[in-house]
Amino acid sequence: MMNRKKKPLNTNFIFLMLGRMVSDTGAGIQAMIIPLYIIDTGGSAATVGLFSFLSLIPIILIYPFAGVAGDRLNRKSIMVGTDLANGLIILGLAFAAYSGRMGLALLFAVQVLTSILYGFFDPATKGMLPQVVPKEELTKANSTVASLRIFSSLLSPVIGAAVYASQGIAVLFLINGISFLLSAGSEMLIRYKHIKRDVVVGVSGLSRDLSEGVKFVLDNKVIGKLCVFSLMLLALIQPIFSVVLPLFFRTRLEYSDPQYGYLQVAIVFGALLGSILVGTLFNKGKEVTKSLLTGCSLLMGTMLVFTVLLFPQTVSALGNGTMIYFALFAGILSLLSVAIIFINVPTQTIIQKETPNEYLSRVFSIVGMISKGGMPFGALIYGIILTGVEVHWMILLATLLTILISLRFIVSFVRVYSQE
Repeated sequence: MMNRKKKPLNTNFIFLMLGRMVSDTGAGIQAMIIPLYIIDTGGSAATVGLFSFLSLIPIILIYPFAGVAGDRLNRKSIMVGTDLANGLIILGLAFAAYSGRMGLALLFAVQVLTSILYGFFDPATKGMLPQVVPKEELTKANSTVASLRIFSSLLSPVIGAAVYASQGIAVLFLINGISFLLSAGSEMLIRYKHIKRDVVVGVSGLSRDLSEGVKFVLDNKVIGKLCVFSLMLLALIQPIFSVVLPLFFRTRLEYSDPQYGYLQVAIVFGALLGSILVGTLFNKGKEVTKSLLTGCSLLMGTMLVFTVLLFPQTVSALGNGTMIYFALFAGILSLLSVAIIFINVPTQTIIQKETPNEYLSRVFSIVGMISKGGMPFGALIYGIILTGVEVHWMILLATLLTILISLRFIVSFVRVYSQE
């Protein structure tokens, strides 16, 4: 009986993922604990809102320049450098907190700096992945990345809350700063060869690189359609989790605060399950579109059921405050997360396969800027409309738009992708 050869471990991918996971966990801890600290020290809701704004906007604004840097410079060096800088900055914040010199102005300044650094880190990581993983294994690698990022989102509140409650903000920053340094150490172990290309220095060179990246995205019909679809999807769906869910839970349902936490766990569990299923069921090259189309179909179906669950007649028939309604509500939110992952993972894989190495960071930065740009505007529009319209009517409209956009996308994408 012949022994099967064991596939050697891809240590480069492992070190890349370790670095990414630690960085994501650290960023998540910061994002969760600092708002609590602001409130505990007498800050207002407006102050917390300003912090959230400063957490997102710098990333969106820096993305195009970060993409140029990721394609011009050594991506490994960018990852190591940003994690080292993050570690040192947060260790400085730990010293300021320990010595009683930390104020809101310093917190906000640090948040802007760390957001900018993350803006450089993210495109470099995404651009580097296809260089350390064979093309036929990209779907599985992207699903692994998604799983670890979700796991990071589970670790962040657990670690952050436990350390903050027992040790205080200074120790939390100390641990977080050290974690970024360890992440940089992991990334240093990656064996990676940077391919230099001829570039034009100065403002004209930067402008040319930016315009080349934008032109590549606009000229590539597949990536262009994925960009537009991601923009609309995030603008329509993401506010359901950030705006609609807390509003509906607090004003229409009769459940406790811990049960709201269980809903959040169901959402995260759905995302984790989705990432595992994508890597298991659609890990072959030609099956990447199956995952995307399955995700679109599942999204349309879950949005319809979610809409029905929000109507007062359904809440009354199933029983407000009952376990039956809660289980159905949690289950559909979980399936909604599965659908989003079924769309996000193949979207990233397709973009990686469609994009030459010298454009990867720029393309991902432009795609990230476009897709993430829809989130704050979508939340703003939802908030304005919901001041005068009932939640169930608003979600019915969002569901109809989602179905129309998804059907249009499926038809046009299949036609264009089959021609590539």
